[in-house]
Amino acid sequence: MAPEESEEAARLLRSFERRFLAARALRSFPWQNLEEKLRDSSGSELLLDILQKTVKHPLCVKHPPSVKYTRGFLSELIRKHEAVHAEPLDELYEALAEVLTAEERTRCHRSYLLPSGDSVTLSESTAIISHGTTGLVTWNAALYLTEWALEHPAAFTHRTVLELGSGAGLTGLAICKMCRPRAYIFSDCHSRVLEQLRGNVLLNGLSLEPDVTAPVQHPGHDTRDPESPRVTVAWLDWDVVTVPQLAAFQPDIVIAAVTGLSRRRCAVQPRNSPLPGRRPAEALCVPRGPAGAGGLRRLHCPQPGDVPAVHRRARPGRDPVGDRAPSRPEAVSL
Repeated sequence: MAPEESEEAARLLRSFERRFLAARALRSFPWQNLEEKLRDSSGSELLLDILQKTVKHPLCVKHPPSVKYTRGFLSELIRKHEAVHAEPLDELYEALAEVLTAEERTRCHRSYLLPSGDSVTLSESTAIISHGTTGLVTWNAALYLTEWALEHPAAFTHRTVLELGSGAGLTGLAICKMCRPRAYIFSDCHSRVLEQLRGNVLLNGLSLEPDVTAPVQHPGHDTRDPESPRVTVAWLDWDVVTVPQLAAFQPDIVIAAVTGLSRRRCAVQPRNSPLPGRRPAEALCVPRGPAGAGGLRRLHCPQPGDVPAVHRRARPGRDPVGDRAPSRPEAVSL
């Protein structure tokens, strides 16, 4: 195989790997490119490589996506193979047979590959609305905010970050692993979301602080990894939070990926609203919905004392990660 063909095949494999591990919508996969590759080749090596990078990937084996999603993916892979080659590929049918006998669960996993080679794995609900909340799944706004954060790590390095409406925790876990914050406070107001958040923090190898307002231990008795941020999961309803309550978290920067943000009721929204005894916290917000004019890529890195925010109405309808793809998914391997 020529070097350029080898690199093209490697890019195709990476694209399938990233999309499958993150359980992206099947229509977002480069199926046409795969079919063209299959027509140019008489062997089955590419399909076997895709199988190893997706269904048989170590992350997928340990933290699998939903049975329904895997079944749909394998069925489409088989259709593409049969459209080009008459001979069946046993490995594909064996993988599908294994999935067909598996029991569908109410929870699944998504894994996101980071530029460092590390990954973020999330345990989520298979339903968009569960237990009366939409916070048990990852929405595209979290992808956009995560992408922006990884492109601007200096905005978070050695700082205390408070995230409003953390949901499944993608943005915060990526920032903790890539941007070296001093402390990170995940927050939400639904008990099930908070329970899932704690589980996802531990799933990704981070330790939880018992109380964000508790005094810091004496350095000689602190057993934490000094390179790891202090991580807390806190109950916080941004519609009713007061400035003194917010000040207790002592944030340097406040971030949120939100559907709508009330400028009248949210305590962190007003520009340059000072916290008692501290300089103003910075706020960085992105609405749920596709990035575009006014999306995260139009924002500049927040400056000290400034409180930039994007406030744009989200498009109606479903907008979880699996339903609509980010416009530039390859930028940070999400």
